[in-house]
Amino acid sequence: MDQRNASLELRNKLFMLLKERAFKRGKVVLASGRESDFYFDMKPAMLDPDGAGLMAELILQEIQDVKADCVGGLEMGAVPLIAPVAMRSLDFGRRLPGFFVRKTVKDHGTKKRVDGNDITGKSVVILEDVTTTGGSAMDAVKAVTEAGAKVALVISILDRGEGAADLYAKAGIPFKSLFRAEEFLPVG
Repeated sequence: MDQRNASLELRNKLFMLLKERAFKRGKVVLASGRESDFYFDMKPAMLDPDGAGLMAELILQEIQDVKADCVGGLEMGAVPLIAPVAMRSLDFGRRLPGFFVRKTVKDHGTKKRVDGNDITGKSVVILEDVTTTGGSAMDAVKAVTEAGAKVALVISILDRGEGAADLYAKAGIPFKSLFRAEEFLPVG
């Protein structure tokens, strides 16, 4: 099986897992403050052994040609993605240590907003589970920029298509997503 067909097969497997474990119908208020009649609760899929592996594999395929030294993102959405991507990065012939951005600085310990590995002077990929308007991952972008890193890419498992791509384009930040919400709507 060639690389493209293998990637398509992995993507289809993850699609089915997300459809079963993450896609939900029902009224919900999103992190952006918007109301929706469907949502994606990625935690059950990200914390599933198959889901974690598939997400890491597909993210690493997507970022193969991206010059990056580290991967990370905003707590809580990115945290379950960071360790599997960092761990599997060695299988892709590169070493991508992880970091995460706290929403608020703790009042004890190191009091760091960006925690994990040092990102000063490094090029980073920001991971996100779901993007709507892009605000959460943009918080991570701002924090890592203030910490002395350059953002090479923001990548989301799923983009709801409600402004994130425009936000990043206007900021000059490359953006990708593995899936778009409309892929799930006809089958939900």
